[in-house]
Amino acid sequence: MKFSYSARNEEGGLERGEIDLPSERELADYLRNKGLVLTHAEAVQANQTSSKKMTFKIPWLGGRVSSADKIFFAQNLQVMIKAGLSVAIALKTQAAQTSSKAFKEVLEDVYQKVDRGIPLSDALGGYPKVFSELFVNMVRAGEKSGKLEEVLQQVTTQLRKSHALISKVRGALTYPVIVVVAMICIAIAMMVFVIPKITAVFQEVNATLPLPTRLLIATSDFMIHNSLWLLAGTIIFAVLFVRFIHTPYGRHLWHALLLKLPIFSPILRKINLAKFARTFSSLLKTDIPIVQAFQITATTLGNVLYRQAIEDAAERVKKGVAISSIIRDYPKLFSPLIIQMTTVGEETGTLDSILDELAQFYEEDVDRTMSNLSTIIEPILMLLLGVGVGGLAVAIILPIYSLTQNV
Repeated sequence: MKFSYSARNEEGGLERGEIDLPSERELADYLRNKGLVLTHAEAVQANQTSSKKMTFKIPWLGGRVSSADKIFFAQNLQVMIKAGLSVAIALKTQAAQTSSKAFKEVLEDVYQKVDRGIPLSDALGGYPKVFSELFVNMVRAGEKSGKLEEVLQQVTTQLRKSHALISKVRGALTYPVIVVVAMICIAIAMMVFVIPKITAVFQEVNATLPLPTRLLIATSDFMIHNSLWLLAGTIIFAVLFVRFIHTPYGRHLWHALLLKLPIFSPILRKINLAKFARTFSSLLKTDIPIVQAFQITATTLGNVLYRQAIEDAAERVKKGVAISSIIRDYPKLFSPLIIQMTTVGEETGTLDSILDELAQFYEEDVDRTMSNLSTIIEPILMLLLGVGVGGLAVAIILPIYSLTQNV
């Protein structure tokens, strides 16, 4: 069978040609022996009037691939390669043992591509919603340097640390969110169902009610008679707010506001600094160019202000500006500690290891803060609850007191 092919050489350039071989697998082996990696193959028919294009099946991705599945995949792939298995066999084994239907189909397709001679990084890159740009580029660096096993170990560490950080934040915020939602629901139920029955007694009395009681009755009546409008207004406001913060200007304004909140601002800064240090350190340990490392790191940061700062760093590094000088221009985003440690790392040539230590420091700091978050927020919640209950009690008790005084 005659194949028309394109292949990538060691310098990253593409070479094209035609050759007679029995199968596409033998074509991939033939090119591999010549130092080329097959990227595309097309079986040319004898009459040259038509050609059959070799296509790859794109899996159904109806389900979500969890972080735990990706951590398990990276760790097991590293172990299997270390044990001497080929990448293709390791992928086939992983696809057979995963319990996620969506991830199973992804891995089966990645296995088929790798088995045909496609590089693992290119195969993984076909699924950007499953494998991040960081994941793909680190694997590509490992393939180029011949240190895929070591890079996969770094990827596993990166994924595990990121997953642990997010889990800590979600776990710490669950309690206050539940309390706040419960307080709002109870307040609405009180205003709609309980308060009208209590205040109906006061309205029958021909006496001037105290201001707090009048405000309570007015608020309750307004909520009862305009409940549909309030519900519609709340939904419309929520939709408009979500759309606004997804615009470039709205996202920038919202993220800037989050970095000024009294309790959450330090936490958000530490989370972004931990992600920056961990990701950039992992990329520096590979053969990825520093400019590209900055660009990839920027995609992993959740706050747009940090993302823009790192993207600016990528552009200025091209001009030979030192990293420490760049981040020093953002004193509100980068702490004096990270600026000073980055300076030392550049001077000693140990920037990757220093950033690794900084990432561990900030991750532990976030861990401690998240563990104490409920203790910090509880007094505020109790204060809000006390103000609400106290105001309600005053509004109900004052007219009773006034009536007893008039008797």
